[in-house]
This record gives sequence, C-alpha cells and structure tokens, in this order.
Amino acid sequence: MIGRIFAAIFLLPALLFGALTFESNSNREVQIVRAFDLPLSFLNDAKLQKIISKKRKEYQRHGFFKSLDQAYLFIPMIKDSLAHSDVPDEFLFLAMAESGFSIDAYSRKKASGLWQFMPETGRIFGLQINDYVDERKDLLKSTNAALTYLETLHARFNKWYLAAIAYNCGEGRLFRAIKKAGTDDINVLLDEKKRYLPRESRNYIRKIVALTLLAADEDFMINQEYAYLLNRANAYSIAQVEVARGERISRVAKLINMPTYKLASLNRHLNYDFVPPHDKKYTIYIPYVKLNEFRQNYKPAPLETFYMLHSVESGENLSRIGKKYRVPYKMIKEFNRLHSNVLRIGQKLVIPVSKPLDLKNGKYIVKRGDSLEAIARNFETTVSSLKKLNNLQGNLIRVGDRLSIYD
Repeated sequence: MIGRIFAAIFLLPALLFGALTFESNSNREVQIVRAFDLPLSFLNDAKLQKIISKKRKEYQRHGFFKSLDQAYLFIPMIKDSLAHSDVPDEFLFLAMAESGFSIDAYSRKKASGLWQFMPETGRIFGLQINDYVDERKDLLKSTNAALTYLETLHARFNKWYLAAIAYNCGEGRLFRAIKKAGTDDINVLLDEKKRYLPRESRNYIRKIVALTLLAADEDFMINQEYAYLLNRANAYSIAQVEVARGERISRVAKLINMPTYKLASLNRHLNYDFVPPHDKKYTIYIPYVKLNEFRQNYKPAPLETFYMLHSVESGENLSRIGKKYRVPYKMIKEFNRLHSNVLRIGQKLVIPVSKPLDLKNGKYIVKRGDSLEAIARNFETTVSSLKKLNNLQGNLIRVGDRLSIYD
C-alpha cells in the first residue's frame, strides 16, 4: 500500500506537467515562470504571493482535487493536445482559471465551456454552435481551438504571459494597454495605480501562475487526495468512437452497459439525446474501458428503429407536424434529408422525438407538460422504476420536482 502511494506521488507531476518532476521547489518555480516568459522577479510579486496563500488555505480546507474532480476524466486528453502544440504544458491551468475545469461553465457574458469561448470567437476557431451542438463544450475540439487561439496570440505578442492576458481581455484591449504603457513589461502592465489593464486581467496571469505553482508543490500535493484521483483517472480515460448520423446517446449507453447520464456527461456539447443528422458519421466520447464493449455491440441501425415514424396525412406540412411532436420543423427536414418543404400524402418521416439532455448527477427536473410515462419513454426506463426510485405512491408529479432516473 505504501509503495502504491509513493508511486502515485511521482506519477502526479507527469500527469499534470509532462516533463516536469518534483525537484527542489526553487527549480520548479524557475521552470514555471520561464514557461510563461516571465522574469524570475515575478515570483516576488506581492499579489501573486497573496493569491497563492489564499488558494493554499482554500484547497487545504476543501481539497485541491475538488476542482479537478471532473477534469481527471479528460486531463490526459488535454495533455496530449498540449504535447502536439507549441503551447507550454503549464497552460493546462488556464482552463482551471477560466472554468474550474467545468465543461458546463457559463458566464454572464455568454462565454461557455472548459475554455470559456465567446460564441463569435468559438466560430472563428472552427467550433460549431447550432441547434444540435455547442462545441465549446466538446472536450477535444474546444481544447484544440483554445490552443490554436493561444498560438495565434503568442505569434502576435511574442510572449506567453501576454498571450494569456490577451486570452482574458482580448487582443485589442491588451494592444492599447501596451501602447499606453509604452512597454510590454509585466511589472509595468500590472501597475495597480496606472491600471493599464482591467483588474480581472491583472489578477488573471497571477491566478494561472499561482495554480501552476501549487500543483507543482510537492509538500502541498502530498497532503491532497492524489492517490484516489490518479487511480480514477487511469480507469476513466476517454476514447473517441464514430456513430451513425442521428444516433441516440441513450442507445449507445445501453449497448455499452452504462447509465445514459454518465455517457451524456462526456458529450455535453450535444444539445439533444442524438448526434447531428448532417454527416454520415459523428464522433462521440466514451470511457476507454468501454471501448471493447462498443466494438463488440455497436451496429448502426435505421433511424426509424429508435425514433417515431410519421405517415403524412392530407393537409399536413412540416410546420404542423413539428408542432404536433414539439420538434422544430427544420430538424424534421434535416433528419429526413428533404430538399424542399413539399410533402406527399403517405410519405414516411422520421421524427426525432427526444428532449435535451437535462440530467445532472442522475436527476431530472420536471417541466411543464411532463408525465411519468413521457419521462420514462425519453430515458428508456419504466414508470414503475421511476416510482420506486422516487418513492412515489401515484403518478402525480409537479413542475420543479427532481426525479432520480437511474439507480
């Protein structure tokens, strides 16, 4: 047992930093500030030390890995992307500063995802944001987009700490600050009296450096829950698999014997319980340990086998059919690859009847118009199972009720 614990200690820096190892504290600190192109004197910055002290106390109370809990599902994927980019490994903690490593993070300014992309910036760097997906929440695509963005910022400002600051406040805002200050020297830009940069941006680079220094602090990390989480990371590494157009996440989950909400949590970029219908195939994420089961059990199936099939009647059009099933008519059109809105009597249409993935930690919040029957059908369970799990005597449910879906 003791041997495994010490093994975990030495695995931790490799997982978080790649080539960095637990040497002396001073050597690690030098490596980190150099990675950001910062002067060594930055380690003496009073506000940086204050943030480190505050975070150290916070994490000693609540645990450093509480913030990393979800991240340990996909840190290996982020590290692999970093290894294939020019961005220093230390920028892993930019994601922690941006979102607390939460895929679902959403700001008042409409930034979303692990790397907190604004919609327009996300689209510029190739992320799809539409009725079907919000790829700002896609683990791999958002990470690659963020790294490309950071490489672009570094090419413009020529220093990694400037790229990080620009990521926070925008290129134009940083350019004006440098012009006004007459230099890109970090000590000048962070001047508290001159305020060349917004307060948030002044503390932003300090926060990223502080988090990186804490994660590289051997004495600090030894007292954290590293062994459990490292083992969990190994068990829950992520694999990419291709599924057919319109495939349902709930069906894939059933085929690989895991709860739908857990598979959905790896694919938060999907707005519905199905992948987009545009292309023949679509890539989703599954736990690596489920890869063999997927390969053995998954076979594409005709859409009508797990969606509703509608026969067009006299007087019906796409709009009327969409209202009947509470599905946008454009979605019906795309699922059936229709080139026009013209329908013929008797024509068969696949209707993607599926609500958004509203499960969080296995709970579903009841909405207006819901019934136990509809909820059971949507999540491929039974009314009796829902009643048993939620101690319901009858079929009455109320808007706002939180229902357990899976045992």
